[in-house]
Amino acid sequence: MDGPAILIFIFFIALVVAAGIAASIAAKKRREAFASLARRLGLSFSADHDREIARQYQFLDKLAQGSNRYAYNVVSGNFHGHSIAAFDYHFQTESRDSKGNRQTHHHHFSFFILHLERSFPELTIAREGFFSKIAQAFGYDDIDFESHEFSRRFCVRSKDKKFAYDVCNARMIEFLLANDDFSIEIEGPALAMAFSGCLKPEAIEGNLRRLMQLRSLMPDYLFAAA
Repeated sequence: MDGPAILIFIFFIALVVAAGIAASIAAKKRREAFASLARRLGLSFSADHDREIARQYQFLDKLAQGSNRYAYNVVSGNFHGHSIAAFDYHFQTESRDSKGNRQTHHHHFSFFILHLERSFPELTIAREGFFSKIAQAFGYDDIDFESHEFSRRFCVRSKDKKFAYDVCNARMIEFLLANDDFSIEIEGPALAMAFSGCLKPEAIEGNLRRLMQLRSLMPDYLFAAA
């Protein structure tokens, strides 16, 4: 290896090391911010990889993807009278490139769970997108509502249409039209919010409050048999 090639190699290694150090510092600051938030809100915090959450809530579609699934930076406890958990989540998938080499892809996103007083059938609410349109073409129809704007922007699926209509009432539809940056899943005793990526720590408290709003917009009669 000649001189210029050695310099390029050293420069490349230095970039990799610098990127690793920067990522480590950012991860440390994120953990500290989550811990500070938990203390301020009177909640518990754990930075450890928590695979039990992945197993406990594996019935939720968003948490059942890929392999090597775990939660981390977990903030949990009682928030305004409800048992909640907010955390970063990881899973991995694999693919092969054009040469047949295996590639591992790591996926991270923020997730929120509120424990409901009773169990419900599965209901998913997400922004309408390319893949949901493909699914509809193959017979996986979503549920339509009187609000054409809501039906155009959201894909709502449930085997129990009455439950879907109960949840997606006029007030809920109004709220979701103004808050369309997350997807929702209700199943069993869980009400969940999922984001496409990891939120900044300063956005966690505001989204816990939005989680409370979602719960408050579920009609009281749904819990009458609890």
